Amino acid sequence: MAQTVFIDGGAGTTGLEIVERLEAHPDFAPIVLDEARRKDQAARREALNEADFAVLCLPDAAAREAVALIEPGSRTRVIDASTAHRVADGWVYGFPEISGREVVANAARVSNPGCYSTGFIGLVAPLVQAGLLPADWPYTCNAVSGYSGGGKALIERFEEDREIAWRGYALSLGHKHVAEMQLRCGLARAPLFTPAVVPAYRGMVVEVPLPLEAMPDAASPAQLRDELEVFYADSRLVDLSRTAPDELVLHRSAPASDRMTLHVFGDESGRQARLVAELDNLGKGAAGAAVQSLNLMAGCEETAGLRL
Repeated sequence: MAQTVFIDGGAGTTGLEIVERLEAHPDFAPIVLDEARRKDQAARREALNEADFAVLCLPDAAAREAVALIEPGSRTRVIDASTAHRVADGWVYGFPEISGREVVANAARVSNPGCYSTGFIGLVAPLVQAGLLPADWPYTCNAVSGYSGGGKALIERFEEDREIAWRGYALSLGHKHVAEMQLRCGLARAPLFTPAVVPAYRGMVVEVPLPLEAMPDAASPAQLRDELEVFYADSRLVDLSRTAPDELVLHRSAPASDRMTLHVFGDESGRQARLVAELDNLGKGAAGAAVQSLNLMAGCEETAGLRL
């Protein structure tokens, strides 16, 4: 018998992508309230408490409200795709490769990682954990994303104004992903994060430049590459490129993907390196990550329903 999954906020960009993955999934029956009922608190309360799983695709305040609607003793297990619980006590971080698959599988409350955070953490956390990069370095993260990650208003803006070629934002240096990037990598300092949006619907490139010669006890590019390869050896969704392409290209019409590819570029002297992650901001950066965690929590094949 299929397990029920209530998508609270299923009309949004991430919610629609999750529903698409679950509609073809043999083990889940997605529940999405229609237009007339999705803002009805009584209907939401009922769905939140009767479903086997609830996936919250809501703004932060609404996500906290949804969690509060779940009654004590309810069997409903929750995945929150908002920022609300990513550094909160009592919530498991939904990055199975980093947090541990069994930890996610046994969790009652899972916070879905941010899209940019997935690239940064996927690159940096294993290397800091292994002692190959210092935890107290002031890291920088440069990243570009497709405009779908900004929600309906930004999607409309980019699709109506074809003159926009690049949009830099979070210029006050207070981006909501920074807290989880610092915490999940075990960093002493918050990274300096410079996100931007480009005129592609989906896709994302996240880069961490490393001046290795100035970093205490930092490993060589080859050692960093080897460690990431070993760390992700058993992952079907995260892989390390062993080639060094001359360029990386983000395509405007890239297909949906729930994979992430990591790169380590280094100069011949080994004094500098660039860590780069390529992923779909709506895939491994959002909907794909939620379904991956959902699969583990439900005892399904980890990649069932995902775009590989």
